[in-house]
Amino acid sequence: MITTTPRRTLAMAAAAVLGILALGAQAEPSKKWRIELDHRIDNDATIVFRVSPVGGTPIDVETKIPAGTGENKAAKMIRDSFRVSLGEGYHVETDDGESVVIKRRKDTPEFELALQSSNAVGLNIELRN
Repeated sequence: MITTTPRRTLAMAAAAVLGILALGAQAEPSKKWRIELDHRIDNDATIVFRVSPVGGTPIDVETKIPAGTGENKAAKMIRDSFRVSLGEGYHVETDDGESVVIKRRKDTPEFELALQSSNAVGLNIELRN
């Protein structure tokens, strides 16, 4: 039998609500986006972001993160997934350990960033442009 604590139940509910809000939010295109992470992942998770260049084809970026991974390590894993998926048109780096910054290069068009899906429990994800 699996038991859950009130704190864990609340965390799972909050993650679900935040995920729904993030998926429904409309973003304005920008030349730079920041993904801010907070806390530790409680479960084996898959996080998918969508990069939508203005006038271009959207690119989905998937990252698998194991349970127990902290925000700094998760940021590095997400950064590496973006680097592989986006290629030379973008500069991707970590900032302050727990943030991932994605910037367009030269002639790359501005782009939107969205959290497409996430089953991460315990990890807060916030997108800013």
